[in-house]
Amino acid sequence: MRAVVFAGVGAVEVSSVPDPALIDPTDALVKVHRAAICGTDLHTITHPDGLSRGAVLGHEFTGTVVTVGSAVRTFATGDRVSGADFTACGHCWWCRSGNHWECGQRQFFGTGEAFGPALAGAQAEIVRVPHADVVLHAIADGISDEATLFFGDVLATGYAAVQRCDIRPGDTVAIIGGGPVGQLTSLAAQACSAGPVVLIEPVAERRATAHAHGALAATPEEARPLVDALTDGRGADAVIEAVGGPRGLDAAFGLVRRRGTVVSVGVHQQPTWPLPVAQAFAGELTLRFAIGNAIRDRDRLSGLVASGAIDPTIIIDHRVDLHDAPSAYEAMTSRRTLKAVIEVS
Repeated sequence: MRAVVFAGVGAVEVSSVPDPALIDPTDALVKVHRAAICGTDLHTITHPDGLSRGAVLGHEFTGTVVTVGSAVRTFATGDRVSGADFTACGHCWWCRSGNHWECGQRQFFGTGEAFGPALAGAQAEIVRVPHADVVLHAIADGISDEATLFFGDVLATGYAAVQRCDIRPGDTVAIIGGGPVGQLTSLAAQACSAGPVVLIEPVAERRATAHAHGALAATPEEARPLVDALTDGRGADAVIEAVGGPRGLDAAFGLVRRRGTVVSVGVHQQPTWPLPVAQAFAGELTLRFAIGNAIRDRDRLSGLVASGAIDPTIIIDHRVDLHDAPSAYEAMTSRRTLKAVIEVS
């Protein structure tokens, strides 16, 4: 089969690789219809961690079940499905608590050994899905493949961030970063009863996307004056950092009100960060971190998308066939496109 594979630091290529096969009785094989390129994929190829040359990339996918193992009970050949970006057993204490990310059997599709044992990714004609009954989700009638494509990662991440904020109706929410996660976080906040949503982003085209879909958009320099104007100078009730790294966290602490909440969903690589502890103590601030969990939240996401409250496809601005995937990687790396989708079959 054909697949997008790691070709060396910062590079990908489309190659022929062996077809996957069922290994465990809980596995399924899925013929991939759509796969997406994520910021995590870009980070993976530039900072490979246990990622071997030729490894299949990608973790956002939808498709049709080809075959299932003898222990799979929920799915059958021909079912339309979307996948979570990581696997979990569904039975351990963490899974039963709804914290599937902490499962000891977690594997993350297409990212080498960065988040657990390596697992071949989904930017391919066929993907093997361990723990299929847990990892896969049936696509409801009336919902497109492209809408459910983002249940597995970026929409689940934005929704998890909003839930960690514990926002109340009418709260002012600021979002730092207008990439795919930031854009869908904005939609999730609006759908979950936030008042003004301010998205902060230096790139004009990304600010325009946010504005066109219900947010107030601001450059980093405009952010604090705008938030002050909305809140009589108090600051945002909640700030969601969707960039990663110290600069995003510093910016969040510059926008949040006293007794407010900062939630970070940006990926962090630095081992430490100087927490402004005096401000956090005196202001009684709450700092939380969140990782998207499609396994836990996709039923709610399906309801929000089916109702029209959220349209995750607004972030798609580039579509390519599988053989053109390297050009889409380059476009996303250079920030010429917001979200690229690979039309596999």
